[in-house]
Amino acid sequence: MAIKPCLSALLLTAALAASLCACAPKEEAPQVPEEPAVSVLAPEPEPEPEPEPEPPYINPLTGEGCWEDIAQDRPVAVMLNNLKKALPQLGVSQADVIYEAPAEGGITRMLAVFQSVDGVGDIGSVRSARDYYVSLALGHDALFLHAGGSPSAYLAIKNWGAAAFDCVNGPYEGTLFWRDKERRRNMGLEHSVLTSGETISELLPTYGYRMEHKEGFSYPVQFLDEGQTAQGDPGTKVSVTFSTYKTGVFTYDPETGMYAVEEYGNPYVDGNTDGQVQVKNVLVLRTDVSNVPGDEAGRLKVRTTGTGSGLLFCDGTVQEITWSKARDSAPMTYLTPDGQPARLGVGPSYVNIVSNSAQVTVN
Repeated sequence: MAIKPCLSALLLTAALAASLCACAPKEEAPQVPEEPAVSVLAPEPEPEPEPEPEPPYINPLTGEGCWEDIAQDRPVAVMLNNLKKALPQLGVSQADVIYEAPAEGGITRMLAVFQSVDGVGDIGSVRSARDYYVSLALGHDALFLHAGGSPSAYLAIKNWGAAAFDCVNGPYEGTLFWRDKERRRNMGLEHSVLTSGETISELLPTYGYRMEHKEGFSYPVQFLDEGQTAQGDPGTKVSVTFSTYKTGVFTYDPETGMYAVEEYGNPYVDGNTDGQVQVKNVLVLRTDVSNVPGDEAGRLKVRTTGTGSGLLFCDGTVQEITWSKARDSAPMTYLTPDGQPARLGVGPSYVNIVSNSAQVTVN
């Protein structure tokens, strides 16, 4: 029968088809390309800031660092008017040491001492000298600027050999000194004399005086080391009564570490900056004060040599000290009760020289 071969052929065909299907390659899933690895660089460390360079030299009057070696330069000491009518004074915020002492009639005068007058603007108003201010200036081996003086002041300048520059009885008016027109008009002739740091720097070296300290001179005041603070009883405010006319008030500001100065019931302001004067140290030195016999103007004798008691205010504290000055040409020294040098804070100082009976109130 013909049916058999046909069936066989069909079966063979089916087997071949199945075989071909079995042998056909499987379709592979499409390959997803791998993302290239991204390398993350660690941030470079920020460079350490360069430390601020420290000034290589020291101002001997304040203990502060400075960029020029000025320790052997003679300081400049300027007599200042302190009448209420003549305020504001000029240049006082840049003084390294301010001395205030009584004068006739209950008023006070000041002596502003500058180790360097570079950068100091106008200074004044300049007033007349007294012999005890000549003594204080000599204690710094300073160049002494004034406008007139008492008979005893002129005698002291002559006998003690002070390097003095006088606006009234000298050849310096119109050069080293001038009279400010506005002050002359509003305050009076006697309150109008000014000088300036620039003028002093330019002219003083031309007058033939020694510009460096005499051999062997050194300023003996010592200062606290960096990071040290003064120790003592609380002394955040002190009122110093010179007379019924003049009281100075010094108030400690812990934020600045300085004492803000007031007088006549108002902030003590530098007219160059309109800012209140601030100082690191306040000293109160007690001494003998008496009338000059036979002086019709009522001028005073104020002892600046020998020894006496005092107070030192610094960092909101107060401690007792002893001051001494061996002779008029010698500097002031300050000792603690155990005879060690009293260490002042680094910065400017304000020295009140008062009578032994003056009222000093510590809060």
